[in-house]
Amino acid sequence: MDQETRIEQLEMKAAFQEDNIETLNAEIFEQQRKLQLLTEQVALLAVKLKEAQPNQLASEKEEMPPPHY
Repeated sequence: MDQETRIEQLEMKAAFQEDNIETLNAEIFEQQRKLQLLTEQVALLAVKLKEAQPNQLASEKEEMPPPHY
């Protein structure tokens, strides 16, 4: 294999690697955007859940002792 062929192969590999890196960067960016959106939605749901459900646990003073006492 002559030097020119080897250089051409290396150039093709480099171009392929650059394309792969760009594709992966775009995918990572999209996943990060989705993750941020999901994180915000979970936080909002947690707040709404706390607001919607009153605390259903009775305080220790309100608790009835078990029947065997």
